[in-house]
Amino acid sequence: MPMRAVQQIMLGTVTAKENQAVQTLSAIKKAGYDGIELNGFMIRPTSFMVRMMTKMAGMPVGRGGNLDWAGLVKAAGLSVVSVHEDLGTIQREPQTVIEEAKKFGTKYVVITGMYRFDYSDETAVRKLAEDLNEAGGVYAVMKELADAGLLNLGCLTVSGKTIGECIEGAVNRDPQVIRPLDNPYSATGGLAVLKGNLAPDGSVVKRSAVVEEMMVHEGPARVFDCEEDAIEAIKGGKIVAGDVVVIRYEGPKGGPGMREMLNPTSAIAGMGLGSSVALITDGRFSGASRGASIGHVSPEAAVGGPIALVEEGDMIRIDIPQMKLEVKISDEEMEARRTKWQPRQPKVTGGYLSRYRELVTSGNRGAILEIPKGFQGK
Repeated sequence: MPMRAVQQIMLGTVTAKENQAVQTLSAIKKAGYDGIELNGFMIRPTSFMVRMMTKMAGMPVGRGGNLDWAGLVKAAGLSVVSVHEDLGTIQREPQTVIEEAKKFGTKYVVITGMYRFDYSDETAVRKLAEDLNEAGGVYAVMKELADAGLLNLGCLTVSGKTIGECIEGAVNRDPQVIRPLDNPYSATGGLAVLKGNLAPDGSVVKRSAVVEEMMVHEGPARVFDCEEDAIEAIKGGKIVAGDVVVIRYEGPKGGPGMREMLNPTSAIAGMGLGSSVALITDGRFSGASRGASIGHVSPEAAVGGPIALVEEGDMIRIDIPQMKLEVKISDEEMEARRTKWQPRQPKVTGGYLSRYRELVTSGNRGAILEIPKGFQGK
């Protein structure tokens, strides 16, 4: 909300034109009071936050790679097996997930990847969050899914109401923004989980932001052990069309903390290489990523994952339609490199981050914290 509108609300000088700002502030206040009330009634995340709901929440509108995380689910006391496994299934086979979810009754909500904002679609690139809001917002998206039988209306929400109660009366006011099921931006979701000998436990790419010519790409690895070195090389003109930039030791343990690799992707685009250079990292991407940016590579380099064994000039093949990410070396060569690999000295050796580094798990498990097996505490 603009500061001027906030000031006018506080001073009591709001005009009819600014009535929407008043309503927005009222909604914010109500949300705060609702949170207090929910706490008083002992309504917790576990009351409505379940595995399938969390994994599929952003699929209809093509959210970014951060949707991959399951830390909150684990913190709520719910089970996490493999984030990448679930996410990949949702993207490729939404109907399979729908059928699976029906077995669990009203506690589960199912949302599939039928609606999204596709950066590679000329008509979709102009559709922004504001357009979504004007078209009816998230409730209109959910209503479309409900009408197609893809949404469990009995699922509880933070408001204390069921989803069915919340979306009653929602209307799709612009089918060009919120596409109907028979005219989706894409039949698959906006994310893709790639696997192969470079990412045995998976990696994530926002396929909706990848240009067609980079959906399948093969090029030489340009290897960097931190984000800063990669940015320096990119801006220094050392990266050329066809290269595959590999940034490692930026995962949950290696960072420590798994930084977002937005700056390198921006640098690649700024150098005019966005449609000819790929980036692979055990670091993280969010909704702002663009191009063939593949993150969350698991296992990460700090624990000896294959990304730690990649050498300068190795040929890397990316095949997004086939969900493959591979380095073109033999199994024997991979094993020979693995026997020579030694863990790096941690960047942080004391304080909270050091403790975090010891407890954090792999990216494909949501980088949750776990006490190591065999730990004998006092």
